[in-house]
Amino acid sequence: LFIGLGLLVVLAGLAYANLGLNRPSGVSVTVEKIQTRDLESIVSASGKVQPKRSVDISAETMGKVVNVEVNEGDLVTKGQLLLQIDPRNLEMTVQNREASLASARSQLDQTRAQIENSKVALREAEDTLKRQEQMFKSGLLPREQFERAQNDVQRQRTNLVVSEQNARTQEQRIKQEEANLDSARYDLNKVRMVSPIAGIVTRRNIDEGETAVVGTMNNAGTVLLTIADLSVIETEIEVDETDIPYIKVGQPAKITIDA
Repeated sequence: LFIGLGLLVVLAGLAYANLGLNRPSGVSVTVEKIQTRDLESIVSASGKVQPKRSVDISAETMGKVVNVEVNEGDLVTKGQLLLQIDPRNLEMTVQNREASLASARSQLDQTRAQIENSKVALREAEDTLKRQEQMFKSGLLPREQFERAQNDVQRQRTNLVVSEQNARTQEQRIKQEEANLDSARYDLNKVRMVSPIAGIVTRRNIDEGETAVVGTMNNAGTVLLTIADLSVIETEIEVDETDIPYIKVGQPAKITIDA
């Protein structure tokens, strides 16, 4: 009797459990009280955080880097020395330009001395011509000797004109040599690269012993250093064109940085 009752209880439990599991389950919903609220439209986009002002330092003259004064993360001031390129070739160029300028000035001094000598010779020839002209009019001097005195005056005048022209040419050469010297000194100053702004070194792509390459029209130069002014930081976000109508000038934005 007890065994029979136990079997009936087990069978009844199995039947109830079977009916309960096969019963269709309801849909889960979220219930909330009806009330008036504002809808918020959010425009989300990704981008990058960057300094407002950043300067890439490139080489203006080609050469081997002999000294690097800064590392990444260093704080630099405006005008501070960053690195230096080997200046020996440019120093030799400056010395050659200085020697050429000194030679041109020496030649100008010689030409001016020739001008003074030509003036003295011209005055002497003119005085001689005046004396011989009086003697010729008096019949005391042959025509040949008188004409020789006239030719001598003309020759001295020509020498003076040539000397003055040479002096002007030398003056123009001196101006050209001075310009060449200024250009050589300017190129020499390019080997010392200083910071154009105050900021932090955010990138360094050069080490001592490496060669800095100058950029050309078709080939970008080597970016040696990057200096960033981190006093003002801006975020550049690429917003999808479909979300542009929902953005206005002065609209507040929330920025979340992964780091």
